Amino acid sequence: MLSFMLWLVLLFVCWPLALLALMLYPLIWLLTLPFRLIGIGVEGVFELLRAIVMLPARILGGNPR
Repeated sequence: MLSFMLWLVLLFVCWPLALLALMLYPLIWLLTLPFRLIGIGVEGVFELLRAIVMLPARILGGNPR
């Protein structure tokens, strides 16, 4: 909602720039998609490593958090 309100302010102040931003948003979203997917994968790997490291403590009866 905040980004929409900021876009409306930009539309009021400088409408050509607002329309350009509106047209370029899908392209920028597509360009950043691979980086977000890589981030999800890296986060999964770190969670797996954390689970492997914490496994002995969980087996011995430690609290998970």
